[in-house]
Amino acid sequence: MSRVGNNPIIVPEGVDVNLQDGKIVVSGKLGSLTQNFYGINVKYENNLITLSRDSESKDIKSKHGLYRSLINNMIVGVSSGFVKELELVGVGYRASVQGQRLDLSLGFSHNIIFEIVPEVKIETISEKGKNPIIKLTSHDKQLLGFVSAKIRSFRKPEPYKGKGVRFVGEQVRKKAGKSA
Repeated sequence: MSRVGNNPIIVPEGVDVNLQDGKIVVSGKLGSLTQNFYGINVKYENNLITLSRDSESKDIKSKHGLYRSLINNMIVGVSSGFVKELELVGVGYRASVQGQRLDLSLGFSHNIIFEIVPEVKIETISEKGKNPIIKLTSHDKQLLGFVSAKIRSFRKPEPYKGKGVRFVGEQVRKKAGKSA
């Protein structure tokens, strides 16, 4: 029994849900998202979406809660959106934005120029005495997570000094250096 999959999804005002065979299209003020599904029955009535299984096979049971979470993330995304913030920790680490291009200075001999997809809005915040912050917003949670993970992969936080690109609020476990 899937506890997550059995929970109904409440659809807020201003969000349109269209069901076709094996496909759900959710559109709202921030955009439109599409998801294919199989083995799961999706019903939409009275601003509630409920999911039920076709069979009790292991594959279908594992997809029940997954599809419920994906559809819920789509509805939250098109109505209010998602935000991820990355922090650049290190001396001389900088970030700037020109349109949809992110220019990162992360201590390498060259700057890293990263093209951001149009569905993700990007903004940099740099205050004196604080670490620069890259703020990413989008209506697609999967795409936002992929882009932020790609930016983080350019210079992951290292365990000795903690320098690198990390999510805001992320705790980096530090190691002790060589002890003589």
